[in-house]
Amino acid sequence: MTPSVQALVLVGGKGTRLRPLTLSAPKPMLPTAGAPFLTHLLSRIREAGITDVVLGTSYQAQVFAEHYGDGSSLGLNLTYITEEQPLGTGGGIRNVYDALTADTVLVFNGDVLGGTDIRDVVQTHRESAAEVTLHLVRVKDPRAFGCVPTDASGRVTAFLEKTQDPPTNQINAGTYVFNRSVIGEIPSGRPVSVEREVFPSLLAQGRHIHAHVDDAYWRDMGTPEDFVRGSADLVRGIAPSPALDKACGESLVLDGANVGRGAVLIGGTVVGRGATIGAGARLDGAVVFDGASIDAGAVVERSIVGFDARVGEGALVRDTVIGDRASIGARCELLRGARVWPEVTIPENGIRFSTDV
Repeated sequence: MTPSVQALVLVGGKGTRLRPLTLSAPKPMLPTAGAPFLTHLLSRIREAGITDVVLGTSYQAQVFAEHYGDGSSLGLNLTYITEEQPLGTGGGIRNVYDALTADTVLVFNGDVLGGTDIRDVVQTHRESAAEVTLHLVRVKDPRAFGCVPTDASGRVTAFLEKTQDPPTNQINAGTYVFNRSVIGEIPSGRPVSVEREVFPSLLAQGRHIHAHVDDAYWRDMGTPEDFVRGSADLVRGIAPSPALDKACGESLVLDGANVGRGAVLIGGTVVGRGATIGAGARLDGAVVFDGASIDAGAVVERSIVGFDARVGEGALVRDTVIGDRASIGARCELLRGARVWPEVTIPENGIRFSTDV
């Protein structure tokens, strides 16, 4: 990739759908398959030959700079631009305009786990001579998303809201290529939606918006369910990441973790640094953050266990989020979307979803 391409990653969201985990860390910095989620995206950007990256920050902005510094550890040159007030996707792009020096700017939503070849998207943009190019991904059921139809040449023809009878299965994958001059046209100093305001306005003016359409891996990591599944897909090699040396199989156990005799780790489970898994515990699709403890005989399925949290002996945790330093007592049951806030203690046998003893 030539130096004339710059990347912008929008990482300013508060991640409210992932609370309580995002009370202490921005969503892109949550551990995902052994690294902050953002590291997987930055590694893909570097692999594509792009080294100049701007991070558009807002919520807990200092955390990004504290972790990545100037970006040299990843082979990148990082610049940080902070929103003083929430500006939306379009406003966030416009807010970094003065830091953009390249004619071609790749924009990424910082909460999307993707697998498309970034170089192909840029090539489509250049070959089509478009002003903006969108990466569109085909999904089996597009009803939960806005759809983006295209004509036979690949030009975008409309931006449609969610509908029960979508005319296409192509959805916006959250990656765009902009000519820098177009970013300068976005209104500044106020919230702007790129999806609902900028793109429809450009179409109405007859401007050229093109599409790069494929069937690449794609997942919005905004909910606990998607976060767990995305992490597991990285571990199992279903979702690609240059930050991982190779697919890890059914589980990934990080440095300093201790796994007891007879424990079962399957489904793309991640055991964080310094975490402890007790004898006979069963973890299926679990994301266990650094320093957490899962006691003997406990079952954790499709759940996230926060930093230094504890799940007691014989407890059942399924489809649940447990906040940092929370303690779940022995033989408790937490099911179906339960969320435990940081430092909360649930006593032994303190909550159950069944009458079994």
